[in-house]
Amino acid sequence: RSCNPPVGNLARGRTPATLTTCGQNSTELYCFYPEQNLLHPASHGCGQPRCTKCNANQPDNSHLPADMTDDFFANPVSWWQSAQGVHREEIRLDFETEFYLTHVIAVFKSPRPAAMVLERSQDYGQTWRPYKYFSVNCTVTFGLQDDLTEEGSMCTSRYSDAVPCTRGEVIYRALTPANKIEDPYSPEAQDLLKLTNLRLLLLKRQECPCHGSGLVEKPQRFAHYAIYDLIIRGSCFCNGHAEECELANRTGDMENVVHGKCVCRHNTAGDHCEKCAPLYNDQPWKPGDGKTGVPNECKKCRCHNHADSCHFDLSVWLASGKRSGGVCDNCKHNTEGHRCQRCKPGYYRDKEKPMSSTEVCKPCSCQPMGSANATFSRSWRCHPKTGFCYCKPGVAGPNCDRCLMGYWGFGENGCRPCDCARDCDQHTGNCFNGYDNEPFFNIPIGGRIPDLVQTPANESEDEWKWNDHEQGFSALRHPEKCVCKEKMLGSVTDFCQMKYAYVIKARILSAHDKGTHAEVVVKVKKILKSGKVKIARSNRSIYPESWTNRGCTCPILNPGTDYLIAGQEDSRTSKLLVNMNSLVKPWKAHLGKQVADILRTGCK
Repeated sequence: RSCNPPVGNLARGRTPATLTTCGQNSTELYCFYPEQNLLHPASHGCGQPRCTKCNANQPDNSHLPADMTDDFFANPVSWWQSAQGVHREEIRLDFETEFYLTHVIAVFKSPRPAAMVLERSQDYGQTWRPYKYFSVNCTVTFGLQDDLTEEGSMCTSRYSDAVPCTRGEVIYRALTPANKIEDPYSPEAQDLLKLTNLRLLLLKRQECPCHGSGLVEKPQRFAHYAIYDLIIRGSCFCNGHAEECELANRTGDMENVVHGKCVCRHNTAGDHCEKCAPLYNDQPWKPGDGKTGVPNECKKCRCHNHADSCHFDLSVWLASGKRSGGVCDNCKHNTEGHRCQRCKPGYYRDKEKPMSSTEVCKPCSCQPMGSANATFSRSWRCHPKTGFCYCKPGVAGPNCDRCLMGYWGFGENGCRPCDCARDCDQHTGNCFNGYDNEPFFNIPIGGRIPDLVQTPANESEDEWKWNDHEQGFSALRHPEKCVCKEKMLGSVTDFCQMKYAYVIKARILSAHDKGTHAEVVVKVKKILKSGKVKIARSNRSIYPESWTNRGCTCPILNPGTDYLIAGQEDSRTSKLLVNMNSLVKPWKAHLGKQVADILRTGCK
């Protein structure tokens, strides 16, 4: 629910500032009529005046501004008194922070002023606005209607009569039937109730009308303002997110003082709970709803325990359909992203640990000689989900530490292709020949090639079917596990430098794994270029070379799909080869025309 701090006397423990104080510079005499005569007037009038001295530096004879705001139960007859003869006096109370006002009560010792204004500031005294005008005649003094005749007027004559001549009250209520507010935390309520400073402008003195009394010898000794008590009722301002407050910008513990710093709830923060706590900015901050009681709590960002704070981002909020707008700050533990949900470059996700673990991101362990500097993202060293490294041309292995099948000569520039239809010695480049006793499996290209060369005759076909709990996987179902770095169609010069032996449009009919290499049956539909190996528009085999010891074959060729295929050939065995340097793209008419134009005009 929304919270409301208790209401107390904001003036208690705080000393007002006034323009003057009696006896400020030297001792002065002043006169007054005894209180019992003024409160219970007899027929002979106010009685005999009494005169005494005032000196601000003598405790027994001083009447300082602090006497207005002391405990009126403990000190019922203490008061502040102005210097003699002043007409305009100002009483100002400056608060150290923002508060909410409910009402003001001033109890005068002298007759109440004939004209007075109560004002408040919301910007620490830079600008002021009136709460209420007080006058014996609102129209003459301020040009305003009297609220006794026009309800809701800014002026009243209710508290400006000279009688009673002492202990007359001036009362202001911030909330009245005329300005009723349903939600105390709405902008309208804040504009009315919130304040940082309060001041009373006493503009015109008036004398006590003592009937039957004789002429006073020295009337100036009666010419002063005096106030017993100034009570300012209100509470600390917490936007509906706190119900208690503590000391703000001060030292020491002041008993019975209304403090200004909120003890925030609902995952909010700030002196007035005006913002969300550092890790709770997933939705826009809102004040509590004082009308319905809805707390409007701040929502925690999903940072997986990798950040200490987050901030609200409007564009993220709108993109999510106004469900989540939090962006985590300074992700720790080698994570990054709006929610610290991925590993930063140079690290990969450890699947065995929960996302909230401090060790969820492990450093890449790539062989420096075999791994590529320029990858899909220049800052990546390995795949952020699998940890597999991005290898130089012809290099294989999760850590890029050996040659691909069909390549040899591991070094600074990667590995070189074997000049063979199949694999060769990785150190010398000498070709391996013969296909006797090779196991035969039906397996989608892009899937895993078994690490076996021989298959025992007594194993059934079902035993070679893999489920999600085993190591076999398909590149189509798990593309993050079989990552094929595709050859892109670059510039005309790049394409021509590859010196492709053949360029065809072909439909993939079926794919077969031969253990050490794959064989793909295709239907040739168009021949854009051919070399020494004769190609006809008919069914024939092409031979992809496997990529890594994980058993992934690249490029991925999906049965039933038409491709543009550009690759090399082995003229000795009349085989068309496909490897990582081949261009393999799903067939598009514009792509075929582009390649045909390059072959016709570009490659001379």
